[in-house]
Amino acid sequence: MKTYVPKQGDIEAKWYLVDATGQNLGRLASDIARVLRGKHKAQYTPNDDVGDFVVVTNADKFRVSGKKLTDKTYFRHSGYPGGLRETSLEDLLVKHPERALEKAVRGMLPHSKLGAEQYRKLKVYAGAEHPHAAQQPRDLGDAFPGGQPTGADYEGNGR
Repeated sequence: MKTYVPKQGDIEAKWYLVDATGQNLGRLASDIARVLRGKHKAQYTPNDDVGDFVVVTNADKFRVSGKKLTDKTYFRHSGYPGGLRETSLEDLLVKHPERALEKAVRGMLPHSKLGAEQYRKLKVYAGAEHPHAAQQPRDLGDAFPGGQPTGADYEGNGR
């Protein structure tokens, strides 16, 4: 019996739409990363990009629990001595609300060329409008055979 390996021509990338309003940041990011990697498909291959596109709207309206708004910190470094900069989640949501979700999803993808290729399939928008209507994106719940992904049914104490 031979092992089936999908070819690039055999892979059909679908488009999914997610409304992040009221959803938990980490649970939503893990569901999105799973679709970007293609783990929801039967022809999933770890060393190939078989994932789908994901469009996220209302990325500024997700929830976080506890004191993450003030305590969660994002770091970056300029490369120069003393160039370490830090930003809290609260400040990041004011300046660039979509970056918090992008960073959460990026951290769940492989840190390689393959991960960068999969990350490019993520489109995040702070408002309800998006320019991908021509692709006719489906609801993200359609990607999971068991119904809605885990982030949609979680009831936690949010912001």
